[in-house]
Amino acid sequence: MDMKRIFILLILWLLTAFFQPLKTEAGYDFNISVSDEGIGGESNSGFSFSVSNYYRVPEKEVIIIRERGIDDEELPVVFFIARRARVSPEVIINLRLSGLSWMDISLRYGIGPEVYYVPVEETVIIGPPYGKAYGYYKKYPRHKWKDIRLGDDDIVNLVNLRFMSEYHGIPPSEVIKMRSDGKKFIVMDKEIKEKKKGKHKEEKHKGKGKGKWHD
Repeated sequence: MDMKRIFILLILWLLTAFFQPLKTEAGYDFNISVSDEGIGGESNSGFSFSVSNYYRVPEKEVIIIRERGIDDEELPVVFFIARRARVSPEVIINLRLSGLSWMDISLRYGIGPEVYYVPVEETVIIGPPYGKAYGYYKKYPRHKWKDIRLGDDDIVNLVNLRFMSEYHGIPPSEVIKMRSDGKKFIVMDKEIKEKKKGKHKEEKHKGKGKGKWHD
């Protein structure tokens, strides 16, 4: 076999190896192109990026967790509980995938229902899907909140309420209103970003011409 042919075969082998799916240290396949505009997406504006930014974890870690079967809207719950339990997200994921509810996992680490409460203005009318959870908090005196048993949906909604409000710097009441309209958190995250981007462009446009002489 001549050297030219050997060289061509070597190049083909290298190209094949290079384009194989990346493997993380945990052994999961990781595809660079993701669907929610995160890594490899348009301007890193996806929900996974927001979650990684808020909880200060690599976006790749968030995506790997999602690929294991955790729904987008449950991603913040994984990191919320893991942080308070002082364990790795991997531990929380394994418990969740084994069939435990979010409340069961929380109680296992001494995390009571009171940590999920998000204060809102008294004038806010709270309906579905938040009405049930806030109904519990209103019914029981604070020292008995530990007796409350929140459902999976309650915990997902409350954790995302805190996440969306604090990350985007908007009142919880605004998040509640958007959620009550039936919007998913991943859609809300995108809409809020687009609204802020539009506002920023508008302010930038208005700022043009300032400091100039006019006839």
